[in-house]
Amino acid sequence: MKKLIAITLILTLNSCYLFKKDGIEVQIKNNSSEPITHVEFTTSEKLEIIEIDKIEPNETVTEFLSMRKNKSDGAYSLSFTRTSGKKEIRGDGYYTNGGSLDHWVDFIVENDTIIVKFDAPIY
Repeated sequence: MKKLIAITLILTLNSCYLFKKDGIEVQIKNNSSEPITHVEFTTSEKLEIIEIDKIEPNETVTEFLSMRKNKSDGAYSLSFTRTSGKKEIRGDGYYTNGGSLDHWVDFIVENDTIIVKFDAPIY
């Protein structure tokens, strides 16, 4: 009976992961001293777009970008507007044949830069 429960639990957790496989999880942390607005995260194909109105200082937002419709190669794009009105656009990463090579990406917005971290695939 314990084995049956363990197998059921493993299959349930695995199936939850499988539903999220066609995309990438993005985490955006605002480490700057001012809010950022009009935040958008998408692929170069722009088939799906995550839109966030505002991220306050020291706030972190996590979303999942579906890539089920993507078919070609491309990169990811983060854009937002700083309080000064300056629009920032940061392209980074790579996906191939519509599929993400990574499970997640972290963007850390500082006052003067944007730090990007992808999980490294294990081969």
